[in-house]
Amino acid sequence: MQLDFNKYQGTGNDFIVIDNRNKLVQLTQDQIAHLCHRRFGIGADGLMLLNLQEGFDFEMKYYNSDGAEGSMCGNGGRCLTQFARDAGILNSHYSFIASDGTHEAIIEKTGWVKLKMSDVQSVQEQNGAFILNTGSPHYIQQVTHLNELDVFLEGQKIRYNAQFKNEGINVNFVEQQPNGSLMVRTYERGVEDETYSCGTGVTAAALSNKNAIIGFNTVSIVTKGGALTVEFEKKDHQRYQNIWLCGPATFVFKGTIAL
Repeated sequence: MQLDFNKYQGTGNDFIVIDNRNKLVQLTQDQIAHLCHRRFGIGADGLMLLNLQEGFDFEMKYYNSDGAEGSMCGNGGRCLTQFARDAGILNSHYSFIASDGTHEAIIEKTGWVKLKMSDVQSVQEQNGAFILNTGSPHYIQQVTHLNELDVFLEGQKIRYNAQFKNEGINVNFVEQQPNGSLMVRTYERGVEDETYSCGTGVTAAALSNKNAIIGFNTVSIVTKGGALTVEFEKKDHQRYQNIWLCGPATFVFKGTIAL
């Protein structure tokens, strides 16, 4: 089987993207894991299918790099929107459906892609950390000296502790910067390692930012892979609406691989 693919990345969070509007692509979990393998395949944090869906511009089907179907991926949604534009779906405003429901997206003149995230209705505080779901479940831990932190080791401890080991959780370590921005490093479930960036993770970090005010907020984020911003409306300490994840989504290369 010869499979045509595209590679995209959003602040270093990289994805294999496949146009499946003809409904011909059916991949097993083992095949997806092989394609995402950085030694024996193409290499990626995840794989996405762009499917047709009545009433929407497209459907986003996302798989983690272990081959299992994943929950919402924010950077993936931004990259898939850019791919939709590159593949000839030419709109000023996009509407698509993903695992957590419907999303809107806009490609700005600057080239950044803005993705509207799901509303958040609950934020739990636990031993100084925050737990919330921004399309995927996230654990937010404030730290100092983030550049020196062993994110793989410390993230794995939390992801596989007794509370989270069955369902898994994404673990984000956040450090407030002198200029008011946030530095975020993330251990992602499904990848089971640190990634260069995580869209739902930086969104969760922005919402749980202690400096966020009731009303409209814009938070600048620094990740290993680059800069993002998160815009949102804080209704109270539990409810957040009009959440937009904003940043670059870049084509890397395309090719054909034999399966």
